This record gives sequence, C-alpha cells and structure tokens, in this order.
Amino acid sequence: MIRFEGAGKRHPDGTIAVEGLDLEVPTGRTTVLVGPSGCGKTTLLRMVNRMVEPTSGRVLLDGTDVAELEPAKLRRGIGYVIQQAGLFPHRRVIDNIATVPRLLGWDRKRARARAAELLELVGLAPDLAKRYPFQLSGGQQQRVGVARALAADPPVLLMDEPFSAVDPVVRAGLQDELLRLQSELHKTVLFVTHDIEEAVRLGDQVVVLREHGKIAQLADPHTLLTAPADDGVAAFLGRDRGLRGLGLRPASAVVLRPVDAGLRYGNWELALDDERRPIGWIDRAAASAELHPAAGFRPEADTLRTALDAAVLSPAGVAVALDADGRATGTASREAVLAALPALSALPAPAVDGADGADGVPLRKDGAPGTPTVSRTDSRADSRADSRTDGAAGGR
Repeated sequence: MIRFEGAGKRHPDGTIAVEGLDLEVPTGRTTVLVGPSGCGKTTLLRMVNRMVEPTSGRVLLDGTDVAELEPAKLRRGIGYVIQQAGLFPHRRVIDNIATVPRLLGWDRKRARARAAELLELVGLAPDLAKRYPFQLSGGQQQRVGVARALAADPPVLLMDEPFSAVDPVVRAGLQDELLRLQSELHKTVLFVTHDIEEAVRLGDQVVVLREHGKIAQLADPHTLLTAPADDGVAAFLGRDRGLRGLGLRPASAVVLRPVDAGLRYGNWELALDDERRPIGWIDRAAASAELHPAAGFRPEADTLRTALDAAVLSPAGVAVALDADGRATGTASREAVLAALPALSALPAPAVDGADGADGVPLRKDGAPGTPTVSRTDSRADSRADSRTDGAAGGR
C-alpha cells in the first residue's frame, strides 16, 4: 500500500506543485491520477520512488517512510514506465528487459530467461528479443517498457502517461494488455494520465486533481461518471460522460433476438455463411443484392458502448452478437441495447465499504474517510491478436 500523508512539494522559487495531499493507494488495485496539466500528477507519482523529494509531509510504502530508504534500492523494487518507454538504444530488447534483475545480482542466464517469459506475457513474439529499440514500432517499445518494469516482479508499478505517445488503435491494445496483466498479477498500480476516458477504463479508483494537487473527487469510475462532486468535475468529465459510462457496463445485459427467430428486420436481411458467420446485410427492396457491412459485438467480452456502436453503424440499425469464433448467436436492435439501460441503472454502484461522504470520498463503516474497494467487470474486445503486432512490420 502507498500512502501520502500531508505530502507537498514547493520549488525553490516558491512555486507550489503539490500542497498537503492525503491519499491512500490500495494494494493490488489500480489508482489513476487524472487532471489538467500542472496539477501535480507526475510530481506525486515521482515522490513514491524519490525522483522528487517532498518538502512537507511524507510518503509511506507498506508503512515505511520512503525517505528512510536508499533511493537506488527503493527504485529497483518499484516498476516504472514512462511515456517514451525510455529503452536503452544500445541494448537489445532482451537485455533491456533484463536490466533490473541484472542490477539485483541475477546471473545473465536467469535474467534473460525471465526476460523471455515477459516478452510472451506482454504479447510480443520471441524473435523480437534480439532486436534493438529502433527496430520496433512505438507500441512494441511501450510493451517492452512494461515488461522491463515487471522484470523483477515488483509489488508496485508506477506508470506516467505510458500510452499517450502512440496512436489510438495501438493505445487501445496496450490498455487491453494492461487490464489483462493486472487481472493476473494484481500489482499496486499508480497510473498518471490526462485522458479521462483512459482513467475510467483502467482505474479501480480515480483521483481527479485540481491545482496544487488538491483532490476534487476520489471515486470508482461508475460513481465519478454518474455523480461528479461539483460543476468543475462535471466539466472536466465532459458532456458525453453518460456514453463513457456505457463503456463500464457489460454487453451481456442486452436481450438478444435468437438467430433461429429470423434474420430479417424490415427490408434488411442478415446473410450468414455455412458456419453462421455474418457476411453482411442485404436490402431486399433494392434492385441489387449488394452486401452492406454487419457490425458485431461479443456479449461476454464487450461493453454496452460497443454494442450500441455496432447497432448505430449497421444499415439495419441492428448489431450482431458473436461468439468467440465469430459466429452469430443473435441480434440486437438499437432499441434492444438502450432497453438494457434502465435495468443497469438500478444496479448498485461498484462496491465500496460504505456510502460516499463529501467530495465523493467513500466512508468506512465507522464513518471515517476511506478508500474504495472496487468490484468491477472489465470488458474488453478480443482484438488483442491484432494489437499485439502493433502494426509490426518489424522494423521501421
């Protein structure tokens, strides 16, 4: 667990970066710091590994003040991922990943074996091990950066806008991989971003910061989107925060029309191949039998937002539900997707110890300020096979 107790940073010229912050980062969860530029996000993150020294208060790591720990030793026990990956250009991928284990005294064979395991864990092909960073795509470099941060199996992972320098498609794939890794490894993750969509997608708890590192709201993603603490937080979240909320809800709530019940909606009919995979929509009122794309979603893997998007993109206004092999299992009109919303709004918000107090800070059963213990269903499209290559033509 990471705990900030009255942590502050005042620069020599008198500029206040962070002032009197109290915050708990729960063990095994992902806490996201989000806010406008200059609000102190990165300063707070770097206080944990002593790259920035607080001028007031303290930072505790599992109950120990980090100021009492030798900086180099502290940093070797904490994973750190930055925006541009920060790989050593003169070292091959496998040796970049093996850096911290080697510093900890592992022999070369053991460190390289661990690096090879991590290549697979982050979804990179083994033949990339012998390449240099300049021979990788941006997304591949970021995956190597994550692998390097995990090499010595640190309990804490600090991530400073790690995906902001890559294109949106690669970024979504990297986010998927982080969610998958966290579901398996349960690290204590402190993640910095300026992107609220990324924050609500990745965070178990989200901390919205204002100037000088003041907490505007601390909440789980569902509460943040549905009950912003004030007009300032609501403005930061944006007018489409309701749509973002759809991205937190599983598409399994949609009631499907079975394939056997018919594939025709008005003039539109869904064509399937012999294995029941969608080929496209046919307009029976048209003179030609031109096929129009059939957008699909996976009820057990995707979100309501994906399902609604698929229905909106369809010429028939109907999304096709698919199984893991891409076979049609049912259909859902726009109205069917939207009909899932009232039922979901009646569901309780992700679980915390008690009711929320002022500023969206949850209360423990004793009424004292606490930290959310969030139970979430993270829904991801199974597009990882594509994202793992990240446009990998190999080199550039």
